[in-house]
Amino acid sequence: MPQEQATLRSGQLQLARDGIRSRQPLLSLHEGSTEEGVAEDLKSIMSELNKEVVDLVWGKPSGGGVSASIFRRWSQGFVFSEHEQTALKQFEGGPCAVIAPVQAFLLKNILFSRESSNWRQMSEEEQKMALCSTLTEILESACASPSSGFCLVTWAKGQSPHTSTLSKTQTQPQTQTQGMAKPESSQSPQEQQPTALAAEDLGFEQFHSVLHKRTVLSVSDLREEVVSLYQSWRGCCGVLLFLYSVILTKGIENIRNEIQDPTEPLIDPIHGHGSQSLVNLLVTGHAVSNVWDGDRECSGMKLHGIHKQASVGFLTLMESLRYCKVGTFLKSPKFPIWILGSETHLSVFFTKEMLLVGPESPSEQARRVFQSFDPEDNGFIPESLLEDVMKALDLVSEPEYVSLVKSKLDPESLGIILLGPFLLEFFPDQDSGIPDSFPVYHYNGLKQSNHKERVEYVEGTALVLGFEDPMVRTDDTPVKRCLQTKWPYIELLWTTNRSPSLN
Repeated sequence: MPQEQATLRSGQLQLARDGIRSRQPLLSLHEGSTEEGVAEDLKSIMSELNKEVVDLVWGKPSGGGVSASIFRRWSQGFVFSEHEQTALKQFEGGPCAVIAPVQAFLLKNILFSRESSNWRQMSEEEQKMALCSTLTEILESACASPSSGFCLVTWAKGQSPHTSTLSKTQTQPQTQTQGMAKPESSQSPQEQQPTALAAEDLGFEQFHSVLHKRTVLSVSDLREEVVSLYQSWRGCCGVLLFLYSVILTKGIENIRNEIQDPTEPLIDPIHGHGSQSLVNLLVTGHAVSNVWDGDRECSGMKLHGIHKQASVGFLTLMESLRYCKVGTFLKSPKFPIWILGSETHLSVFFTKEMLLVGPESPSEQARRVFQSFDPEDNGFIPESLLEDVMKALDLVSEPEYVSLVKSKLDPESLGIILLGPFLLEFFPDQDSGIPDSFPVYHYNGLKQSNHKERVEYVEGTALVLGFEDPMVRTDDTPVKRCLQTKWPYIELLWTTNRSPSLN
């Protein structure tokens, strides 16, 4: 996979100002359509705009439709773990491309915007407000033009699947409401539990036949509407409802202009993976396909990257395998929370230690500048580039001095300058400001990837050592290799018997 085209795969409108809602059907199939005729009706009746939404998300699979198993995997809601009150559960592979970014922003809001010191404890009402605040923030970030409003995709009136986890034989008939959930205050505790997956009889076409979109024109109305739709977010297909809301808020044409390959869907129709463009859209508000800083030219084609510091970060195991290079805007976010990408899944690494995202130290700047002259990430540069590196760092760069430094850093005349010796020569006693050790946590939403299938944070301690060989060595695990793309000499001591899983 070419470096500049590397794409990680995971799990790898509003209230109008006068308060009148604008409701438009996303798809409007004829009443009485048989199940066999739905696909044909979908093609013939769907408006061109809404067909573009489906094509953008799911592509155009050769079989003519998305497989039932992939749609089922994506049809869960945002459900909190019963074992970790601030953690979202993921039931099957695929939707981590949405769930992990939402979890990262959720943690940001809980850790750094909430007054309570016990960040792992939340009441049901606090869960509701934290999730809705997070979804609102992501929608605001994706909005290309506030004047055009925000789009919320929800169920058409009377068409919502029931949110009870009870079986059909245990659930009372709801013919008058056609499965609409009761108001939260009137539901029993059992009925308030959201479904993990869609009802068996809700297929891909049926799902799209019962959707409406609402347009809201201000942030305050957006917040109000998102809270009012809480039961929809946490119930059947809540993840997809939110994803569609983000896409329509961003604008289909805007997304296509940012994606490197407009024919590549956001969700792979064969394997069900979310694309890097999808992850970037949720993390940064821009659906670019690359993770480096800024734009690059390749064979006369402009390749879009990340253009500003993100609120939460992104690191990937694929960088340790040299498939891609994550830029500073994602590696050094505003808050110490990083989405971690493996070959197949997304999880989250986080800490409360804000010193990790403080201003760049001179040694960190030197490392970044040196590596900008080492695009292949070899850990060295040709000696001919040493003068350019020194000039870029405002070091003395007179030819005689540069020659002296070359002889010292390359005593065997190999023609290369290694990163480590370079940093030790010019920044031997630089204190990065990072504490020697600090508590860390890892989140993996897949229950099967957690001990005893309980979605809980794995606690640990991180040690970030200097350029010299570390005195403490821990196991070489995927989590550690992923984090080493940010902190080359990090060591991790987990409180559990096994290292947390990236997959």
